[in-house]
Amino acid sequence: MVRNALLIAASALLGGCSLLPGSDRSDPPRSTQSANMPVSGEARQCLAQLDRTGSRYSPLPDRTLGQGCTNFNTVRLSDLRGDTANFALANLGPVTCPTANAFAGWARYGVDRAARQILGSPLLRIETMGSYSCRNVAGSNRRSAHSRAEAIDVAAFVLADGRRVSVLGDWNAGSAEEREFLRIVRGSACKRFGTVLSPDYNADHRDHFHLEVGSSDFCR
Repeated sequence: MVRNALLIAASALLGGCSLLPGSDRSDPPRSTQSANMPVSGEARQCLAQLDRTGSRYSPLPDRTLGQGCTNFNTVRLSDLRGDTANFALANLGPVTCPTANAFAGWARYGVDRAARQILGSPLLRIETMGSYSCRNVAGSNRRSAHSRAEAIDVAAFVLADGRRVSVLGDWNAGSAEEREFLRIVRGSACKRFGTVLSPDYNADHRDHFHLEVGSSDFCR
């Protein structure tokens, strides 16, 4: 009985170690990583960087999905942080942690700030056409970056004032400010992603921006 009492007391003291000065237990954690999920040093560094962006996300287990398709070092983003508030994401599936970091930086510094400066309203939501998909590059036998969760297709941006600016509807037919906004957003993406494809590339991209991490340098 004495031994059990000591163990209970020790457990309580150790539990108290999590109450660091200035901590707020009412705030949910940024990540919801499982304690049983093994994480490499490189992946741990990437997740720490993602934490610093203020993004909310859940790490996902590594999976080999067959036919050359994988989900390694992936997360599921639930929302991203802007300068003054968080904004939501629609239709986004698993993305690699480096892709998530590039996307978080672009969304905050390239999209949200451009929306406020050019359109006069902060960003509320980014609408995507997905991320992971086990498929080839169109017209080739080469696997797409989507097959490794290393690419995101972005279709539209919803602003806090209710406006929706879409690649399909506003790249050519939008107002002067909306067209400028979309081109500024694409240019900003080109600074963070290795490959960025837009309606200027081909008809297949008339309705979205393809954002892909990697060592290449292709922006159109």
